[in-house]
Amino acid sequence: MDDIDLKIIGLLALDAKRSLADIGGSVGLSPSSVNERIRRLTASGAIRQFTVDLDPAAMGVQTLVFVWIALREDADEAAFRDYAARHPLILECHHVTGAWAYLVKLRVGAPPEIEGFLAELKAHRYLGRSETVIALSSPVPGPFVPKES
Repeated sequence: MDDIDLKIIGLLALDAKRSLADIGGSVGLSPSSVNERIRRLTASGAIRQFTVDLDPAAMGVQTLVFVWIALREDADEAAFRDYAARHPLILECHHVTGAWAYLVKLRVGAPPEIEGFLAELKAHRYLGRSETVIALSSPVPGPFVPKES
């Protein structure tokens, strides 16, 4: 991967619908050369997917929530990971160091949905303890990509 590849990736990260001609004009290559580089970057796994950036409020999930989770001692961790991967509210799940086992990122329409989510974790016997943080604003937001329910 060279500097031109990095520039192409940066341009696509800002706008995945950008035309090959526009990208080529920015990096000094023909559209066909840009297309070949994108094909190569995709084949190598450097580019994993092309997505859209949605407005969470327009999708009805304006509340961004982070939940620190410590699993119960008797919890099936593999089952929890599978549950997290499939849960429609969970956008990200990270196994972390420190006092907590996992950090989960959610998008919900309103705070009462958080209580329902925690109740689900308890019902599945995963949740030992948790701490919930609600984001007030996001000066540097990441893309919002919902999962299928």
